[in-house]
Amino acid sequence: MAVQKRVLLLDSILLSLFVNQYAPAYSVCHSFYWTATALFSAQVLLHAIWSIIIYPKLLSPLRHLPTPPGASLILGHFLTVSKAATGEPQREWIETVPNDGIIKYSFLFNDDRVLLTSPKALAEVLVHRNYEFIKPSRMRTGLGRVLGIGILLAEGDEHKRQRRTLMPAFSFRHVKDLYPIFWDKSREMVEAMDEAVRKPDIPGEKPSSVVEIGNWASRATLDIIGVAGLGQDFHALADPNNELNQTYRSIFTNTPLARAMQLLGNFVPLWILRALPLKRNQEISDAIKLIKSTCRNLVQSKKQKLEKGERTDVDILSVAIESGGFSDEDLVNQLMTFLAAGHETTASALIWATYLMCLHPEVQSRLRQEIRGALPSISDRNAKISSTDIDHLPYLNAVCNETMRVFSPVPITLREAAEDTTILDHPIPKGTTIIICPWAINSSKTLWGEDAKEFNPDRWMGPGRANTGGADSNYSFLTFLHGPRSCIGKDFAKAEFASLVAAVVGRFEMELEDPNMILDISGGITAKPRGGLFVKIKPIEGW
Repeated sequence: MAVQKRVLLLDSILLSLFVNQYAPAYSVCHSFYWTATALFSAQVLLHAIWSIIIYPKLLSPLRHLPTPPGASLILGHFLTVSKAATGEPQREWIETVPNDGIIKYSFLFNDDRVLLTSPKALAEVLVHRNYEFIKPSRMRTGLGRVLGIGILLAEGDEHKRQRRTLMPAFSFRHVKDLYPIFWDKSREMVEAMDEAVRKPDIPGEKPSSVVEIGNWASRATLDIIGVAGLGQDFHALADPNNELNQTYRSIFTNTPLARAMQLLGNFVPLWILRALPLKRNQEISDAIKLIKSTCRNLVQSKKQKLEKGERTDVDILSVAIESGGFSDEDLVNQLMTFLAAGHETTASALIWATYLMCLHPEVQSRLRQEIRGALPSISDRNAKISSTDIDHLPYLNAVCNETMRVFSPVPITLREAAEDTTILDHPIPKGTTIIICPWAINSSKTLWGEDAKEFNPDRWMGPGRANTGGADSNYSFLTFLHGPRSCIGKDFAKAEFASLVAAVVGRFEMELEDPNMILDISGGITAKPRGGLFVKIKPIEGW
């Protein structure tokens, strides 16, 4: 868009010079400036009519694709998408719009989006021709500030190199050695929660049994990625005012101003948005400085220890350094990715697991019985938990899988056609935005049956169902995506999540503070209940 405007401006200037020199009778007010302004305005108007109405409605190769009803002539489906929680309209359209694997809908100014709805379409984009569909440049620029240009945002050969180098650190052979860390931090979290409900926050007042689970989840997962990923305990559980924890909370809080700036980013150059004297810009700038400084210090400290022979294979950073495949700046970018993506997504999953346990007390009770019957007491600090202990609890893993199916932490992700291509033999022009929506796919009745939107852990129980949930295709479950761009930390995240759920459910009976709570989902990179999830917890003795 910016390039097109620069071309139009240059055309206007050259035309104005020509008119004022050779056809002054057609000059506006006999002025080069006013003539150039008039020509530029006319070209912008004509270009807008072409790009917003004529091309998408009459000429685009996408115009014949199935489309949801209710699109505005100018705004497309923008109002529908912007008013709903991220992924919710797509979750409805996948069920109500007849299609052969892809649906086209329009964003603001009829900017086309292609929503993938079938395993075959997903396989083309995620696996067979995955490097033809890249992360949109604005997404890479925007998220890159907070996440760094690490493995999550790298493209092409650079992504292949990074993934190949990091794979040993995320192999299950390595992740299984991290289970004791996951369990120790899970124990620390429930002990801190237990203490919080046994004593009042304010001296002289009665203790409260209500906790905001998102706060605890974020602090616990930040500590876990710190110790298991970077070899550094941030002590966020011990200190709720931990600076790094507070920094991430400010970044991931989806305020109205943050949403407005995200929307403007589709039409205004990001450098202009970042130059605006807004409090949000200053908060993000300060946050990035702290995160980068933290990551650089971690890299330098770890390299110094390794040079002295203090070898620690257990954390991911050590493995990445010893590979020799990354510069210091590369390592900083990877750490930024691990810190943000590695703790925020699992924290979201734990919030949703807690919410679903509160809605389904029978599932909560059954899971608690399995956990208490198989795992040592959470109070036993000498107990050692292995990967076998956690992975061999079928109902625990069923509950975790079903939670991530019903409420995928990341509800939607984007790709962009890097060149003119096809999906299911439908022409896809270069630059078209491709929508991959785990919230829609994971709850599709076509893929999961009539009870697709219901929480039913038993679908993951029984022979041959533990890894499929009974679905016929691997592409029915998109929480971790698939192919070369799938989540490299899948095994890490699943083990961490299962450990946290086991500790919380094993130690507490839980119910919603407000039994009549109406779920309002806050969109963003990860999906969470708006305003937090407040839960009454009751410690259960004997474990």
